[in-house]
Amino acid sequence: MSTLIRDLENAVSHLTGQPFHSRQQRSVGGGCINEAFVLSDGERRFFVKTNRARLHPMFVAEAEGLRALAAGMRVPEVIADGVSGDTAWLVLEWLDMGGSPEPAAMGAALASVHRITAPHFGWHIDNTIGSTPQSNTWHDSWEGFWREERLAPQFALARRNGARFGEQEARLLDALPAFFNGYTPQPSLLHGDLWGGNAAGLADGTPVIFDPACYFGDRECDLAMTELFGGFGTRFMAAYHSAWPIDSGYKVRRTLYNLYHILNHFNLFGGGYESQARQMIGQLLAEARG
Repeated sequence: MSTLIRDLENAVSHLTGQPFHSRQQRSVGGGCINEAFVLSDGERRFFVKTNRARLHPMFVAEAEGLRALAAGMRVPEVIADGVSGDTAWLVLEWLDMGGSPEPAAMGAALASVHRITAPHFGWHIDNTIGSTPQSNTWHDSWEGFWREERLAPQFALARRNGARFGEQEARLLDALPAFFNGYTPQPSLLHGDLWGGNAAGLADGTPVIFDPACYFGDRECDLAMTELFGGFGTRFMAAYHSAWPIDSGYKVRRTLYNLYHILNHFNLFGGGYESQARQMIGQLLAEARG
């Protein structure tokens, strides 16, 4: 038996209070960053993510995010995390998620998450967005947080990766106040990476979210990302709006918030994301002038 499996068995036994001896390890999809498998003793199953030992803080941050989100909606329960030799690991509750979340329930549940608030913008630890480090230094100003902890680091990384936004970058950062005239968001708990691949439904449609990149920020950030890669549909947005009405300026800020993710996709994958980011910046600058 490998040291990793023995350590996982010991951790599950200790944290659940019931002896656990693995009989099966079945590989499953863990995304493009981690490897993953199901650990089973024939009766109980657990979802295990693994990566290199030096990336253990990424799993610690994910566990912190899941625990926070659990106060507002269903997430996989965190069982344990640790390091075995050169392997970092995270053990989560196994959930049978075979379909899409029920849209109206998803909208109402996300509004409940967003009603969890903090005095400032940020998070008590840094985490990652995909595999990109994400700084969550506390700020009193949302505009300052979005500039210093989100857009500016992605622009700097994009320059190192060969992107050339020229004066557009500085002009957009200078124009940020224009997007918040008369709008003062409160620091809401955010999932932080809420696209369709990070949500699913249980057999009864109960929505489940996972793979978070949590922080306290403008709730519109989560809403914007739900629309970036297909979204959860009109019933989802209607249910959210019914639970907590959306500000009329959201349609403009949606582009501002999704620019962060498009820049990150360029930094992770390259390709056409640079031109998409350039188009978004041009659109935002036109709105700021308008």
